[in-house]
Amino acid sequence: MIIDLKRFLEEEQPFWSELDEMLGRIAMSKAGLADLDAVKRFHYLYERATADLARLTTFSSDRQTRLHLETLVARAYAEIHSTHDRPGRLRPLHWLISDLPRTFRRHWAAFALSLAATLAGVIFGSFALAIDPDAKDVVLPFGHLLGDPAERVKKEEQTGGGVGNQEVSFSAFLMTNNIKVSIIVLAMGLTFGIGTIVMLFYNGVILGAVVFDYIRAGQGKFLAGWLLPHGSFEIPAILIAGQAGLVLARALIGWSDRNTLKQRLRLIMPDLITLIGGVAVLLVWAGIVESFLSQYHEPKVEYWQKISLGIVQLSLLAVLLGLGGRRAEKIERAGP
Repeated sequence: MIIDLKRFLEEEQPFWSELDEMLGRIAMSKAGLADLDAVKRFHYLYERATADLARLTTFSSDRQTRLHLETLVARAYAEIHSTHDRPGRLRPLHWLISDLPRTFRRHWAAFALSLAATLAGVIFGSFALAIDPDAKDVVLPFGHLLGDPAERVKKEEQTGGGVGNQEVSFSAFLMTNNIKVSIIVLAMGLTFGIGTIVMLFYNGVILGAVVFDYIRAGQGKFLAGWLLPHGSFEIPAILIAGQAGLVLARALIGWSDRNTLKQRLRLIMPDLITLIGGVAVLLVWAGIVESFLSQYHEPKVEYWQKISLGIVQLSLLAVLLGLGGRRAEKIERAGP
């Protein structure tokens, strides 16, 4: 039983920090711990942290401390009971279908805020065009979106769309540009999240204005066929980049977190790398799809085919992020 919580935390924090540092060294090293003494020390720190966690669960401590210790114990447990060889630790498929979804769900509240900021922008952009059609010149930054949607659709359908045999270069441009924007959205977390929220809101304004403009012109089918194939990955990628930026902002602010700023940043760094890595993967695929499919319209490609692909992609992504890595989570929770 813990009698003096403050004293308990002061006494045990150095051991938790040491365990965290050892886990960091293990992650960076292909050979693992250097000698038997280091292995014994690691096991001692793990057992001590496990005992501390059991004691904390019986005490009304702050949630952030318990969450930090639970994560630390789970990482140590996974390391101790890992069965894979060190040289094979780089497992892209496992990272994609397990590590990324688990990281995403661990910070679901940040994603919800990212989504809310974007939806607020969508509503604002739609409302702006609804009350003032001339606002399109101000809201939309792209020249090809300023004209009459019906005229653009008619022109696109006469030629079937496409990028004039420049698919590869256009795809590369889309990938690099979107990834750069996503990194900026993440980096804006350094403004304590204000810059991230502003960028998400502005992206939402553009999206809302475009959607309203095309639906008002009766071109909803063209819009769905144009946006869904690549947007089913591109839009979630931007939202996840915003999620990462807000996670960074949360660490900088440190609400009710007794860890130092350095410790908080070190704790979230693996998650930030995982999230932005997932964003990059999504945007690479979105760039390929946008260049080789989204830009082609009827009669070359039927709209229902493009819309169906977009719905399938979005559904698969939702299943991946919602269910991926559930088995590993159960093992970690049951282990210690």
